[in-house]
Amino acid sequence: MNLRALEKLDPRWIFLVVGLLVLIPLLWPVGLPLKPSTPVIQFHDALEAVPDGSTILMSCDYDPASTPELGPMTRTALRQLWEKRCKVVVTVLWNGGSVVVDQTIEEVADEFRARGVKLVDGVDYVNLGYKSGNEAVMVLMGQGIASAFPVDQHGRVTATLPIMRNVSGYSGFPLLVNISAGYPGTKEWVQQVNSRFHLPMVSGCTAVSAPEFFPYLQSGQLRGLLGGMAGAAEYELLRKEKGSATRGMDAQSLAHVFIALCIVLGNVVHRARPAGGQA
Repeated sequence: MNLRALEKLDPRWIFLVVGLLVLIPLLWPVGLPLKPSTPVIQFHDALEAVPDGSTILMSCDYDPASTPELGPMTRTALRQLWEKRCKVVVTVLWNGGSVVVDQTIEEVADEFRARGVKLVDGVDYVNLGYKSGNEAVMVLMGQGIASAFPVDQHGRVTATLPIMRNVSGYSGFPLLVNISAGYPGTKEWVQQVNSRFHLPMVSGCTAVSAPEFFPYLQSGQLRGLLGGMAGAAEYELLRKEKGSATRGMDAQSLAHVFIALCIVLGNVVHRARPAGGQA
């Protein structure tokens, strides 16, 4: 191996290779092997166990900064629920998140409409939009969803929407699906809703947050957990989808392998260099 050539290698070549390793899998998924973990399987099975046609509460507590990681979870969960003909009531407790969540909902709804499935906003799903107040909103929803969200994202009176006719408080939902980037999010939903109102729930969260929620999973307070882009990609695998999380994991994994190789080669060059000189 020509160590002198490695020492003089232009760093721009490394940047170029990293860029290609990220870009190519995003455009053409490689399909690196993945094995769904138990928490991801539990998440999938919890949604699958919900009776067909049920009304599900989904709280998407994230903003545009976390959308690349959490958006794929939202899309795949919506697909699974709508394939079961479930109705979905969506709330947002993060300022700035309602618009991006609304875009995700409509993207998936358009997929179903293109396949001939009739999905009507206000009948089969509704985005109630953003509400400030954090835990106070969660508690208020237990007294009545329409009380906490008198109008939806589009200004319609919540109580008049067909989807809300059989939903008053948490007792009208068999499951809560929380997609969370931080505070308020999964921890607060467990403490304020699961513990008080005994509403079963599953969570999708950022990778950095996932370790905090494993005790809730072990205690049964969470029925399933998706952790970061890896969890989203495993979920897509279970659903036989190749979405943005799968492409993202391909890009991330290949880039990490190349960077690790560069670190190893850098150490080899350093150790092979004669004391006080160059190799």
